[in-house]
Amino acid sequence: MKILISADMEGIAGIVGTDQVDSRSGKDYDWARKIMTEEVNYAIEGAFAGGAKEIVVNDSHGGMRNIIPDLLHPEAKLITGSPKELSMVQGLSDDVDGVFLVGYHGRRGTRASIMDHTYSGRVLHSLKINGVELGETGMNALVAGEFDAPVILVTGDDSVCREAEDLFEKVYTVEVKKGLSRYSAECLHPKKAGELIKKEAEKAVKDIESFKPFRLESPYRLEMEVITSSMADGCHLIPEVSRPSPTTLSYSHSDLITAFKAFRAMLTLGGAAS
Repeated sequence: MKILISADMEGIAGIVGTDQVDSRSGKDYDWARKIMTEEVNYAIEGAFAGGAKEIVVNDSHGGMRNIIPDLLHPEAKLITGSPKELSMVQGLSDDVDGVFLVGYHGRRGTRASIMDHTYSGRVLHSLKINGVELGETGMNALVAGEFDAPVILVTGDDSVCREAEDLFEKVYTVEVKKGLSRYSAECLHPKKAGELIKKEAEKAVKDIESFKPFRLESPYRLEMEVITSSMADGCHLIPEVSRPSPTTLSYSHSDLITAFKAFRAMLTLGGAAS
């Protein structure tokens, strides 16, 4: 059995501020990446205890070089660095049986979710596919569904746990902190959070046959709301992208991975045009 772990940073226990997640200037970043690595290790231990035979960890935050390789569980493989074709869920393949989303946060616009955003906080205001509003949890689960892989465990703040439970027919969640505002939370001790993650990871893997991949029907109608019209100017350079309003972009394709790549290309062009 093979498990892919997509590890973000904003939803790790004890992390609440930008100075903890910014590798360029964050004064507490070195501490935070250590805590992140340790939390991922608990998820790995739980997955192995549940029967996983192979575990791949994809570093999914920022520049995607946050997990400390020599502190990671030695039996796990690490995908690090960027860009990557499948971004936060690089490592997906037809032999992946299930996906963990560790250290996740609520989608952009979620009240009291720690540093809420969806893929690019400086570009994207909202994302819908087939009329369903998605954050990183939903979008990454949708991509995983193309490989027949269900998301079986989500860990992070209370908002992302609710978001996952609303989206998926079945999922195990671990709430490591309760958001009080965008930059404050009531947090579990990192060791306590890790123990809960290990326990739920083991249960999820043992129960893996009862999960279903998250899917929406083709064609995939993508609607993005960006923050400024200049960002939309950049996004609109992509062929077949329409622009229903000054800051809204629309794109449709029968293949989900193609739609996902168009989404990421629009984020890149929108960021460049800001």
